[in-house]
Amino acid sequence: MTAEFLESALWELSPADRGLFQAFGAGPIRTPPFDHVHHAFEAHAALRPQATAVEHLGESLTYAELDARAGLLAELLIRGGVRPGDHVGLFLTRSISMVVGVLAVLKAGAAYVPQDLGTATEAQLRHVVRTARIDVVLTTSADAVPDHLARIVVIDALPEVSAFCRTITAESDAAAVVFTGTTGVRISHANLCNVLLTAPGSLGVTPGTRVSQLLNIACDLAMWEVLGTLANGGTLVLRGEDAEQTASTVDVVIATPGVLASLDPGVCRRVRSVVVAGERCPQALADAWAGRAAFHHAYGPTEVSIAATVRRHEPDGERLTLGKPVPNTTVYVLGDDLRPLPVGAVGEVWVGGAGVTAGYAGDLDLTARRYRPDPFLTGGGLMFRTRDLGRWTAGGDLEHHGRAGDQVEVLGYRFELDVVTEALEGAVGCERATTLVHDGRLVGFISPGTAAPEVAKQAVSRRLPHYCVPTLIVPVDALPTTDRGKVDRHALLSRLDGRRTRALRSQV
Repeated sequence: MTAEFLESALWELSPADRGLFQAFGAGPIRTPPFDHVHHAFEAHAALRPQATAVEHLGESLTYAELDARAGLLAELLIRGGVRPGDHVGLFLTRSISMVVGVLAVLKAGAAYVPQDLGTATEAQLRHVVRTARIDVVLTTSADAVPDHLARIVVIDALPEVSAFCRTITAESDAAAVVFTGTTGVRISHANLCNVLLTAPGSLGVTPGTRVSQLLNIACDLAMWEVLGTLANGGTLVLRGEDAEQTASTVDVVIATPGVLASLDPGVCRRVRSVVVAGERCPQALADAWAGRAAFHHAYGPTEVSIAATVRRHEPDGERLTLGKPVPNTTVYVLGDDLRPLPVGAVGEVWVGGAGVTAGYAGDLDLTARRYRPDPFLTGGGLMFRTRDLGRWTAGGDLEHHGRAGDQVEVLGYRFELDVVTEALEGAVGCERATTLVHDGRLVGFISPGTAAPEVAKQAVSRRLPHYCVPTLIVPVDALPTTDRGKVDRHALLSRLDGRRTRALRSQV
């Protein structure tokens, strides 16, 4: 069973394409077992209280202990004035207290707003507090939060209380506000339950499954790690300094391609399931892991709740795609004026259904520009404009074709940088690549540092027109990443500026 479409909205398509638009664009209908993600955790705490819920640097909490600590903190928040629907800051670094804080805010009926103090500046924290209208911030005694930002509550300084009376509060559907740049996306419990409590987003996590927590806590994928694990009864393993050491002890890894590329599959032999999302994934990286574990390639910006499509990739030589819609989700490839396009045509990707979030906190204008009423479903609802370009394959998988409006112009020709990057990664000896425009020139970066620029240039020349061939190809040991695990293009541009400065000095 899938979503019901309005035939009148598809009249421009041929009967055959009309059927494919519906068949390819709609995920199956599924009913998540819970409507609040922390209720799923509480159910596991009741059934298996002594099971290990979270581990970090030799310390651990059982489900019963984590539930009790989160319940006590929730009660303190409620007595301190936190109300259902409020936004509570979670400003700290990775720790077991971080997990306690997430669950406590949800139990109090509020939405948590995560920021990693290891990377966030004070100016960024001020912006988050102001934009999300935060009055209370949770942190730990090891983290320093400026006390002028909001009322500070220290999680690991809770009183020793073995029994307390919980205040009954109304449920709220608000779960989190996740910031992408300067905008905060409001994510609901319904959004999270839809992706985390149904396959494939549940990732086969069951009691006893060990899942790593490697990513920045402010990243939406960290919700998949933390809440996806605890809502399905698994054991969450928080990383220390060495991400690979942590990954070598778990069954499931959720990561960006940048973070996954830093892990050696040979070291992480226990890993049986991997999911990547957040940025473009190199084919070679997918093939390397798919030969050892179930490799899931997911796609979905924060605004559609972590993942809108997922595909299990097999190391069989087929091109890596974004897959098919997850349950209760619709994906459309549209042309100008929101016209549905036939299968095989490249257009803008829009996402509808249960994963679409409530918009941006404090920015109604941007919400109105990126979210639109869904004209295709009988039940209505909203759809989100991803600004990604894509097309459906003949087999019903979504292919990524770059970003709308992100084309570059070099030598008078317009093209997508991702096309060049993919060609670079097809060169012998090149595992990862990225492409930038610097001072009007097309520049490619390839890794590892042993990759040969001439071989990479020839690989591009064989596949693409002359104007797509980079004038400079720079080998690097590894592509630098941002704190959220994506390729750091600013760092690469700075490296180029440094090269130019050294060249100028050598001429003096």
